[in-house]
Amino acid sequence: MGKHSRVALGVVLKSMLRLARHPWIYSKLAALQGERWWFNLSYPPSREGRARRIRKVSLRITDLCNLRCHTCGQWGDQGFLRGHSLKEFKKREVPVNRYLEVLEDLVRQGHRPELYLWGGEPMLYEGTLDIIDMATKLGLPTSIATNATRVAGAAERLVKAPLFLLQVSIDGPTAALHNRARPGVGGADNFADIQAGLAAVRRAREQQGSGLPLIASLTTISKENFRHLVEIYEAFRDKVDLFVFYLAWWIDREGAQAHEDEFSRRFGFKPTRPWGWVGDWQVDDYQELNRQLDEVRKRSRSWSAAPVTVIPPIFGEDNLRTYYTDHRARFGFDRCLSIFQVVEINSNGDMSPCRDYHDYVVGNIKEATITELWNSEAYRRFRRSLATDGLMPVCSRCCGLMGY
Repeated sequence: MGKHSRVALGVVLKSMLRLARHPWIYSKLAALQGERWWFNLSYPPSREGRARRIRKVSLRITDLCNLRCHTCGQWGDQGFLRGHSLKEFKKREVPVNRYLEVLEDLVRQGHRPELYLWGGEPMLYEGTLDIIDMATKLGLPTSIATNATRVAGAAERLVKAPLFLLQVSIDGPTAALHNRARPGVGGADNFADIQAGLAAVRRAREQQGSGLPLIASLTTISKENFRHLVEIYEAFRDKVDLFVFYLAWWIDREGAQAHEDEFSRRFGFKPTRPWGWVGDWQVDDYQELNRQLDEVRKRSRSWSAAPVTVIPPIFGEDNLRTYYTDHRARFGFDRCLSIFQVVEINSNGDMSPCRDYHDYVVGNIKEATITELWNSEAYRRFRRSLATDGLMPVCSRCCGLMGY
C-alpha cells in the first residue's frame, strides 16, 4: 500500500470550526484526502500512466528570494540557483495574465484544485496578490508558503480574499537563532518581518470578522534549531493556528550520484537539481530531537492548544537516526501519489511532475494549458517509469513523496 504523510488529527479537528463557514474549501480538502486513502485502488501500478482530476496546482512562482537559508536546495549553501542572474530569473517569469488564463481553463475543464504558491519568496512576485484574488473568485482554495516578506502590508487584502492558509517559515524562537538559520541578504532582520506580518494578519482577521487565513508556522528542523523546538512552540503558540515541523529534505553525495546514473538511464539526460540538496544537515543528538518532538506534540493535545503535525511522521530515536544517516530508507513511502494529483509549475512556466528535483519537464504553460499537458505522453512516461520501474534514489527524501 502506498503510504503518505498524515495531517495530525488535532490539526483537522481544531481547524474544522474555522472552515465551517467555507464549505467550498472543506469539500476540496476532503476530496483530496479521500483520494489519498483509496489511491492504490484508484491507481494500480500499470503502464498507462494516466491521471484523473487535478487536486492541487503548485506554483513555484518566482526564483527570487531575499534569504539564504542553510537548509534550502535553491539558494542555500549548495543551492542550484546560486551564481545565476537575478535579472534573467525575473525576465523569464510567467505573466500574471497567463496564470489567469490557465486557471480559468482548469475550471472550464472540470478541475477545481487547491492552489499553492511558493518560491523563492512568493511575495516578491509582483502579481501574487492578484493571483490569490483570481483563484479565490474561481473557487480555488489558495495557500502560500512565505518568509513573511511584505505580509504585513498585504494583510487586509489576504484576509479579504480570503486566503485559505498562510504558511510562515519560522526556524527559531528568537531573532538571533532564526536569522542565523535563515540569514537575510544584506543582513535583513527576517524575524522582525515575521512578527509584524503575524500581528497584521491577526488584526485584520479580527477587524473583518474572519477566521481566515489559517496561520501555520513551518519549521525546518536543522542543526541550528533541533534543541529549540519546544521554545519555538511556546514563543508562537498564541500567534499561529497550527505548527508544522519538517525533518529537513536533503541527500548525500552517494544518493545524488546514484540518482544521476538512474535518471540518465531512464530518461537519457543528466539531472542537475539534486546536487543543490546535497549537504550535511543531520543533527548530532537523536535522543534530544525525539524528546523535543514528543514534547511539542504533548503540549498541543489540549483543545485550546495550537495543534502540531510532523512531516514526515517519523518518531523514535532509532528511526530518526536512520532517516538522517541512511538515505535509502523510505519508511514505507513506496509510491508517489503527487505525480497523479499535483501539478508542479516552475517560475519560468515549465511544468514538471516533481517538486524538489524538477529536471524532467513535460512542457511550458506559456505555450500550452495545464490541462493539455496533464496527460501528455511526456507526463505519462514519467508516471509509468515510477509505477513500473520503482522510485528513484532521491525520492527517499522528497517533499512530493514523504511530505505530500
